[in-house]
Amino acid sequence: MPVTFGCSLPSRGAMASPDNLRSLAQRAEDLSFDHVWVSDHIIIPHEVSSFYPYAADGVAPFQRENTYFEPLAALNFLAGCTTHVKLGTHVLILPYRNPVLTAKILATLDVLSGGRLILGAGVGWMEEEFQAMGLDTYAQRGQVTDEYIQIFKELWTSDNPEFHGEHYDISGAGFLPKPVQKPHPPIWIGGHTNPAIRRAATLGDGWMPIGLRPPAILEPEELSGLIARLRRLTVQAGRDENAVDLTFSTDVRFNNAADGSRPWMNGRPEQIAADLRQYMDLGVSNFIIGFPAGDSVASLQENMEQFSREVVPLIPQD
Repeated sequence: MPVTFGCSLPSRGAMASPDNLRSLAQRAEDLSFDHVWVSDHIIIPHEVSSFYPYAADGVAPFQRENTYFEPLAALNFLAGCTTHVKLGTHVLILPYRNPVLTAKILATLDVLSGGRLILGAGVGWMEEEFQAMGLDTYAQRGQVTDEYIQIFKELWTSDNPEFHGEHYDISGAGFLPKPVQKPHPPIWIGGHTNPAIRRAATLGDGWMPIGLRPPAILEPEELSGLIARLRRLTVQAGRDENAVDLTFSTDVRFNNAADGSRPWMNGRPEQIAADLRQYMDLGVSNFIIGFPAGDSVASLQENMEQFSREVVPLIPQD
C-alpha cells in the first residue's frame, strides 16, 4: 500500500489567518503532500480543569485570547483554494454538533471539493467546553459519537435514511446531496484509548492516534500491541482483519541530535526517515506531520519543504 503524508495547518493561534491557511495549503499541494489537517475547538472556557491527554502535566496549550477557526468552515475555504490535496479534520469532536446538520455540511464539503474529505472523528476531552455549549452529554460522549457516526453513514448511503438510537431518531426524510466518495468519505477514528480502538474496529475506516507526546508516547513496541488489539477487535466485529487503515500523527523536528540520545522523529532527514520506516513496518500507511514553528509561517513552510525534499524520497512507496 502506498504511504501518504499530510501536514497540520495553523487553524488556531497567532498564525491562524486566511492568507496563511491558503498559502500553506497551496504550498503543501505543490510539495505533493497528500492531505492537510485542521483541528477543532469551538469555545475555550476561562477555567479548564479537564485533563488534556497530550501533555505530561495534563494542561492544555490553548489560550482563550487566540483565534480558533471552526474546522468545517476552514476546510470549505481551503477546498476553494486547492485542487487535489485531501482535506481532513484532526479531529472533529462529533458530540458538539447536531448530527444531521453535520452530515449535511460534510457531504457538501465532499461534493464541492470533488471527493477530498477525510473525516477524522473524536469524542472530546474538555468537559468545560461541553458545558459552555449547553451540552449535558459529556459522560455519554462515546456513545453519542458512535450513534452520530452511524447516522452519518445512514444519511450518506441510504435513499430512505432511518435511525433510532438513544440520543437521536430520524426517519421519513430525504437527504441530498450524497457524498462523492463511495460508499462515503473515509472515517478515521482519533484517540489511543481502549474505547477509541474499539470504535475504530467497529465503525472506522482508519485509526489515527497521536503519538510521541507524553503521556501518549506510542513508540513502535507499544503501538504494535495496540495494533494487535485493533486487529482482534476488527475480526470480532465481523470485519476483515485489515479493514481499518493505520495512521500515525506526530511532530517532526529537524536538528543535529546524536543517534544515541535523540527523541523519536527528531534529527537529520535520514534519521527521521528511519523512524518512519519502523512505523511502516507495523503497517502504518498514513502519516500526519506537525512541524513546530513557533509563530513563523516561513519556518513552518521551510520545514514542510525540507521534509518533502529530503525525507519523503527515503521512504519506499511499494
